[in-house]
Amino acid sequence: MARPSTTAVTMKRIQTKPPETSRKNFYRWQYGKFRCVAFLTLSLIVIGPGQHRSDAADSTGLRKIRMAFTSLSAVMMPPWLAREAGIFNKYSLEVEVIATPTGVEGMNALIAGEVQFLQISGGTTASAALGGADVMIVGTAVDTLVQSLMARPEIEKAEQLRGKSLGITRFGTSIDVGARIALRHFGLVPEKDVAIVQIGGMESLVPALQGNRIQAAILSYPAVTLAKKLGHHVLLDISALGISYASTGMTTRGRIIREDPDLVRRYMMAQVEAIARAKRDKNLAMTVMGKYLRTSNSASLSDAYEIDVQKYMLKVPLTTADAVRSVLEDLATRNPKAKDMDPRKFFDDSFVRQMQSSGFIDALYR
Repeated sequence: MARPSTTAVTMKRIQTKPPETSRKNFYRWQYGKFRCVAFLTLSLIVIGPGQHRSDAADSTGLRKIRMAFTSLSAVMMPPWLAREAGIFNKYSLEVEVIATPTGVEGMNALIAGEVQFLQISGGTTASAALGGADVMIVGTAVDTLVQSLMARPEIEKAEQLRGKSLGITRFGTSIDVGARIALRHFGLVPEKDVAIVQIGGMESLVPALQGNRIQAAILSYPAVTLAKKLGHHVLLDISALGISYASTGMTTRGRIIREDPDLVRRYMMAQVEAIARAKRDKNLAMTVMGKYLRTSNSASLSDAYEIDVQKYMLKVPLTTADAVRSVLEDLATRNPKAKDMDPRKFFDDSFVRQMQSSGFIDALYR
């Protein structure tokens, strides 16, 4: 299958490596960076001679905006399909869909005003908000961690990971959260019993596992299917633990919610309709996923569709206090600010609730 055109997917790399590799130093660096980016953005708004509006309407009447997805994983599918099937256009939007390696880079782009929306983990959004960023979850498409702890063939049980390396994308992502949950499930202490290594994007984890740079990895679909094909195996299906967690969803800046709620409403309606279309049309969904995931492997795409789209993607992408509370409980182990915070301060569920109460979502499935 052909690689997606640059008009459909633009790779934007802001910064891929923190200056230090320990998790403690990473979070100190990242929270400082969130504050710094927010300050610079505010300075530009206040003292800039004139601000170019990337979200202005063009001659066709479509409002141009930009969004970024933050992982090459099938759970990111709704904005891809909304763009490819013309659903964004239906709601008078022309959306440039941008790829970032992980949620860290995506969040920096949102704070800096380079994009208006993100498809991202609720954990990354809450981390940024705790660091002072004006960002808010407006929808949750997947409310648990659909990930697997996978290991090389010679690692037959989790106990054999002691002294070995477990690969993740980046500290502060949902993959990082999954790694620590998985290790603790087996009685292993993260970073003490098992080293946690940042590899980069999801697409880099399987090659690192195959090359024995790491002995285990936290993978999502379709990477899980590819790793199995190469002889690696699942030690734990993290989704089977049934943990409520705001894993993947839609985030925007608080200022956009306050000043332009109609934009948020239309954007969310398009995403919700894209989810419904994907659940009804497997062939279309797989075609779109193949384009953005850059694969034509039908087995990988089918697995990703059945697990991520049919089984776990929510028809009503409503963010719940319980799902965000789990996020905050995890963050509290690294950031004391998260302890005892009200989870409702981190999300705005009004847009999805309005679609639900009006019958809009039900009508998509008739």
